[in-house]
Amino acid sequence: MVTVVRILARRVALLVPLMLGIVLFVFLVMRFSDVDPASAFFQGANPTAQQLHDFREENGLLDPLPVRYVAFIGDLIHGDMGTSALTRAPVVDQVMTALPLTLQLTFLGLGIAVVLSLLGGVTAAIYRDRLPDQIIRVVSLTGVAAPGFWLALLMIQYLAVDLGWFPTGGYINPADSFTGWLKTMTLPAFALSLPVAAQLTRIVRTAVVEELDKDYVRTAIGSGLPPVVVVGRNVLRNALINPLTVLGLRVGYLLGGAVVIETIFSLPGMGKLMIDAVKNGDPAVVQGVVLTTATGFVVVNLVIDILYLLVNPRLREAT
Repeated sequence: MVTVVRILARRVALLVPLMLGIVLFVFLVMRFSDVDPASAFFQGANPTAQQLHDFREENGLLDPLPVRYVAFIGDLIHGDMGTSALTRAPVVDQVMTALPLTLQLTFLGLGIAVVLSLLGGVTAAIYRDRLPDQIIRVVSLTGVAAPGFWLALLMIQYLAVDLGWFPTGGYINPADSFTGWLKTMTLPAFALSLPVAAQLTRIVRTAVVEELDKDYVRTAIGSGLPPVVVVGRNVLRNALINPLTVLGLRVGYLLGGAVVIETIFSLPGMGKLMIDAVKNGDPAVVQGVVLTTATGFVVVNLVIDILYLLVNPRLREAT
């Protein structure tokens, strides 16, 4: 237990310089971009040069970069991401409004990807080199090659337009109608998750095949234990260590892929918020969305590290 706490403390301590580096990168990219916060704030109003200068002076835009970076860090610590140039509303309010939908889509897609990859990968490993394995290989290869936006368009055409099973877009709050929420989120979640599920299926299959070839599996089955018990209790626990590591990286894809998927299905999440901000030249909102997404990716990978410790006792003993 002490070892686990020490490892977790070390992981958390590493988050501080990592987050500072992320903030610095986003800060520099936005400061050296072609978008001028002062011009964005006065867009459509034809401000005078004096008005632009006064705005830059009041908001610290004329200060040296190190001073502005420290002030930026201080604002973030106090929960201030700036003000939208378009709506004049605090960016944090817009992010907090859009974030729940993106989290719903991401974790629903993550759940679908995990379930499909476990079913497909374990089945392919058990029936390796036989017909089920060959079918799953072809399907997974197709899924890896198919981009999420293309799958989304196909689903809209055949499942929403032609068959009418799902709506073509829009969002219903689960508090208003859980059934309506499920219908609006099913197609986006599947479009987002299928490429990830296809990649994980191949990784799970390889890991399970390697584990099934080990001596302890043959010994356990030879001693009379049912194969289902051996696979469920021992093989999966040992085989899922590598897929779990890859899963942490794939969460970043899900968060990033939500930008495109939300736009296709007209979902008012972080992706749509960012696309609208880019189109309308709203740098503060773009900055806030990028920082929030990066923070989410870091936090999720910390959770994956914790799960990795729980399923891999050898790592705890060696550390």
